[in-house]
Amino acid sequence: MSNNLAFADYAVFIIYFIAVSVYGYTIYRKRERNEHDAKAYFLAEGTLTWWAIGASLIASNISAEQFIGMSGEGFFLGIAVAAYEWLAAIALIIVAVWFIPVYLKNKIYTMPQFLKTRYNESTALIMAVFWLFLYVFVNLTSILYLGAVAINGLAGGEYLHVIMIGLAVFALIISLGGMKVVAYTDVIQVAVLIIGGLVTSYIALTTVGQYFGFGHDAIAGFQVLMEKAPEHFKMIIPKPSATSSQLEIDKYLTFPGLMSYLAGIWIINLNYWGCNQYITQRALGADLQTARTGILFAGFLKLLMPLIVMLPGIAAYVLYQNGHLPQLVGGKDGAYSAMLTFLPTGLKGLSVAALTAAIVASLAGKVNSISTIYTLDVHKKYIQKDASDNHQVNIGRYAVFAAMLLAVLFTWNDLLGIGGVGGFTYIQKYTGFISPGVFAMFFLGMFWKRTTGTAAIVGVIAGFLLSVLFNEFAPALFGNETLLYTAYNNGKGAFEIPFHICMGLSFAFTMLLMIAISMAGPKVNPKAFELDTEMFKLKPQTTVMIVITLLVIFALYAKFW
Repeated sequence: MSNNLAFADYAVFIIYFIAVSVYGYTIYRKRERNEHDAKAYFLAEGTLTWWAIGASLIASNISAEQFIGMSGEGFFLGIAVAAYEWLAAIALIIVAVWFIPVYLKNKIYTMPQFLKTRYNESTALIMAVFWLFLYVFVNLTSILYLGAVAINGLAGGEYLHVIMIGLAVFALIISLGGMKVVAYTDVIQVAVLIIGGLVTSYIALTTVGQYFGFGHDAIAGFQVLMEKAPEHFKMIIPKPSATSSQLEIDKYLTFPGLMSYLAGIWIINLNYWGCNQYITQRALGADLQTARTGILFAGFLKLLMPLIVMLPGIAAYVLYQNGHLPQLVGGKDGAYSAMLTFLPTGLKGLSVAALTAAIVASLAGKVNSISTIYTLDVHKKYIQKDASDNHQVNIGRYAVFAAMLLAVLFTWNDLLGIGGVGGFTYIQKYTGFISPGVFAMFFLGMFWKRTTGTAAIVGVIAGFLLSVLFNEFAPALFGNETLLYTAYNNGKGAFEIPFHICMGLSFAFTMLLMIAISMAGPKVNPKAFELDTEMFKLKPQTTVMIVITLLVIFALYAKFW
């Protein structure tokens, strides 16, 4: 077993790089000849097919924090972590059926524009600036850092900064062509991602089968996983008791059983997939049916993701526990890289290409969203109101350069301390504190006419403060044996409330506060959206896609409950 890449691995990777670059350049030249307005650059308005939208959603979503972080959670928790992916498929159904029609009906192109149209300019500007900081200093930096660290480990551990620059430049090549180039190159990226990920999972299963005397049999390898680690194939983590081990407590604090399904995991998914410029931008330039079909296609692809990003982690756990994986560099987050060492020459290069595809697609999608929000919601509205379409496109490209440069500078020596907590934890920590308030603001803004701008601003602030309260101070304030489902964490020597439950509590109280403030305001809100029931009706083929997805999820839960 070796992490070092051979000539054939580099050859496979170079072929992938050339294919994506040439295809992206071809799309770029075609776009330059035929499309010149800003909306075409930022949104690829009317030119994306349903399969391009769906593939781009997945390519932008799956990055190093999924490959490395979720595989690590598979090592630690097991199949329970698949809930993030399988419930995301249901969240995408909800977004396709109810959220996207509201956006398209009201000609919404950016999330700050939604807030301005529905509430007021102050709310839109506050959130635009906030999202720019969040996307650059949390999402972009963590994707770049964790991705560079992961590939550097596979390449021998001596090229971190070179890889960092390479990933940034590769993403810039794609993103400077605008949303159409990003989306259509994502089709190649997601194909490489899925093929490479499936190859890694297949090799992981056959490796397990071989070590336990079944030869190169992937199905037998999966049976071995279920026999050797039955606790890793349960979707529900039980609440710890007074006699529970620290490991059982840590698992519950990470994923608190049934309470996860009643609280935080829905807020995480619905906020991410329905109220996030980085994601919704792919569908905002399409017609309703194309957008819906693309989003549902992405939901179907989400069902495959645990097989790609989680299963290698469980395989690493079984091999590690039985002495067949003597070294696991970086703790649980080293599980995916450890499994790549079993890949033969050539296939290792394919898996590195898959990891790179996930990282670059996420970086390109993120800087495109940063560029869109800055250009359309800040620069054109407050700096240069008469900016022409060509000038807006140029400003968008400058924003892409600036965002990527800042990400590289702050990631260069890990100025933000990402490595101290891990990229996956870093993202969850800093986005999870604001998700309850933001989602409450969007949800009530869409579906309750009485919601006021004052309630929206108070809700965002209150959601953040309540998240801090429940995460840091609630056990001390309310006692240790309450209905808050606390668990004693010996590692910290204190009671803690699981993160998902904190999010649920914060969301519930934020909603109540926003409703109370809105009820005290005017009974008629002239900025409320008019919801036409016709736009929520589904075509037969759409209904079939939804039913199939739900049946697959039901079957999976019936198997592993």
